[in-house]
Amino acid sequence: MDPSLERYRKQTLFAGIGEEGQHKLLDSRALVVGCGALGTVIADQLVRSGVGHVRIVDRDFVELSNLQRQVLYDEQDVADQLPKAVAAVRKLERINSSIEIEGIVSDVDHTNILDLARDCHVILDATDNFEIRFLINDASLETGVPWVNGGCVGSHGQVMTIIPGESPCLRCLVENVPEPGSTETCDTAGVIGPAVNVVASLQVTEALKLLTEQRDLIEPVLTVIDLWHGSFRRLNLGNLAETSNCPACRGGERLWLDGTRGSHTTVLCGRNAVQVAPRDRSQVILDELAQRLAGSGKVTTNPFLVKLELQDPDYEVTVFRDGRAIIKGTEDIATARGVYARYIGT
Repeated sequence: MDPSLERYRKQTLFAGIGEEGQHKLLDSRALVVGCGALGTVIADQLVRSGVGHVRIVDRDFVELSNLQRQVLYDEQDVADQLPKAVAAVRKLERINSSIEIEGIVSDVDHTNILDLARDCHVILDATDNFEIRFLINDASLETGVPWVNGGCVGSHGQVMTIIPGESPCLRCLVENVPEPGSTETCDTAGVIGPAVNVVASLQVTEALKLLTEQRDLIEPVLTVIDLWHGSFRRLNLGNLAETSNCPACRGGERLWLDGTRGSHTTVLCGRNAVQVAPRDRSQVILDELAQRLAGSGKVTTNPFLVKLELQDPDYEVTVFRDGRAIIKGTEDIATARGVYARYIGT
């Protein structure tokens, strides 16, 4: 065996990888968008697998409630209020110092995603909101870099691998971002760690196939799991590639990449607050939103808005019928967008 591969000996014994595949992994580059629950497991497995360059991008910092499922962080990171990308790199460099690990503390948006993705061989989605997923989808189609979509809430999750020009894209399956407040999030429905680990492991397995140049093993399927109820389903999406009139992968539309779609944020002067406004303002059913938020903090409502008061951290989130929200307690745009994504869900 090549002495440089000794640390990966058990992995190279696996017929699907071998020494040739391991060398391909060492020569490859992966972008991990988000380093929360899914992202920490994904990054950990990529680094241990010997992917030569792992780029991690995250806009958030470590909080105590992260530790239940975000495997790279500990109580000291919380005390130090470290950015997740920084804390993750510190841990990962102690796991594998022979590869390059890059941590970027930043929001991912239409102005920087091409620069982040263009030199990579795969993008792994570890985000918590649909807007960034649609942005990743646009960037993937534009650059030709495949991506592995993943999501997890409660005990269930899903995984889908998208290879531009070969498989259905995200917009073949979901044409537009769901209406604000219409989907569950980890902060309204919770999440269990085992489900996170399974979804992330499925994503990394797909990435390993791509990085070892075994695209023939990638199938056009949506894998859906529910660990609590012990279900595992694979939904064949092959027909979508043939029948879909997708505006993105067939029509060349890049609404999120060109900035036409996406949330807009405004710092409200003198109020220690930020307004987050989706460009596509659709009506929010306030009663349903109030019910979903009831377990997250103190909720008050009237015919015009829903207000959520959070204790840790101390934010006040006011959501209007048109999907706009005012996040009081910060003037940082990235923080406000993160709060919006966590509690409103897009």
